[in-house]
Amino acid sequence: MRKSLTILLAVMLLVPALAACGGGAATQPTAPPAQPTAAPTAAATTAPTTGATDSSKLRVGLVTDLGKVNDGTFNEFAHKGVLMAQEKYGFEYKYIETTAQADYAANIQALVDEKFDVIVTVGFLIQEATVAAAAANPDIVFIGVDQFYEQGTVTDNLVGLQFREDQAGFLAGALAAMMSESGTIGIVAGQEIPPVKRFKNGFDNGAKYVRPDINLLGVYLPTFIDPALGASSAEQMIGEGADVIFGAGGPTGSGAIKAAAEKGVFVIGVDQDEYLTTFARGAAPGANRILSSAIKRVDVAVATEIGKVAEGTFKGNGIELFDAAGEGVGLADFHGTADLVPDAVKARLEEIFKALADGTLSTGVDAVSGDVDPATVPEPQPYTP
Repeated sequence: MRKSLTILLAVMLLVPALAACGGGAATQPTAPPAQPTAAPTAAATTAPTTGATDSSKLRVGLVTDLGKVNDGTFNEFAHKGVLMAQEKYGFEYKYIETTAQADYAANIQALVDEKFDVIVTVGFLIQEATVAAAAANPDIVFIGVDQFYEQGTVTDNLVGLQFREDQAGFLAGALAAMMSESGTIGIVAGQEIPPVKRFKNGFDNGAKYVRPDINLLGVYLPTFIDPALGASSAEQMIGEGADVIFGAGGPTGSGAIKAAAEKGVFVIGVDQDEYLTTFARGAAPGANRILSSAIKRVDVAVATEIGKVAEGTFKGNGIELFDAAGEGVGLADFHGTADLVPDAVKARLEEIFKALADGTLSTGVDAVSGDVDPATVPEPQPYTP
């Protein structure tokens, strides 16, 4: 059911107050406290199993991309999605935090060896290892976050969760362009992979849609886990005149917006509401400069797919798409900058969100590859303050 951007923003503001782990809307149950983390091994950090141990119930495991389940990125959102489902269905849960790309397959295999029924893997980069594990273990359900599988090309026990990052990015670009006084904005992006390309190209096209003469700065960085590199990249863009910075690269992007905000520049977060994470619910320096975050509801998507497994309705061999029409992507609340964002900007963002949701507005970005699709780039509709 399509809802307005205003409703989505209101939901995102209420979520933290109504769900202990930050996932889901008000109707979702409160998740239990996060599990303690055991001492790290050479390959990964693991958490002991929690929840029911009845052999008749599901056992769910999760393997993160590089990073941790509390890193403020889609790793954390995927973890929270499992916790949301765990509260409802009462299954046993264990996660493994990946510390090196070379460990993807081994971390998945560790959960296979422990006979988990469902394994969630997080990120585009772990896709190849996920496909191989699913093919070798047809009795285990695999759920891949940010992984694209063309229908009929993989096994029936594997589904990829895809998000229209280009739609969220488009909204972020429009917001940045309308809020910029210098006429220059920038994006600090992670590795040049499809989900990140969708964010970046959507951001660029959204900015040009409302302000055709905007000066766009942008960079892809080789890692998602280097906040210092993100910070230095943002500082370089600020030196070139950027007065709004969008960080779309995990902790690297978070480092970018944290540094920029501390210098008084407006910033936009990514994946989940970074006002709540990176800026510690307004307590961290620079919290008064974060405009919003381009969110994708990884928590809802993961919880939904696990629920399908628990209820016997799971279907694999393809993807599940979460977009603006289903509130799978959008903008987070403005929080402390709400009074700084003019009503005209808010109204224009709502208009854009509705058009993206009903399909009357294209982002001009290929929803699979993340590349710009020149044939579908929308004609500019300049914003007039």
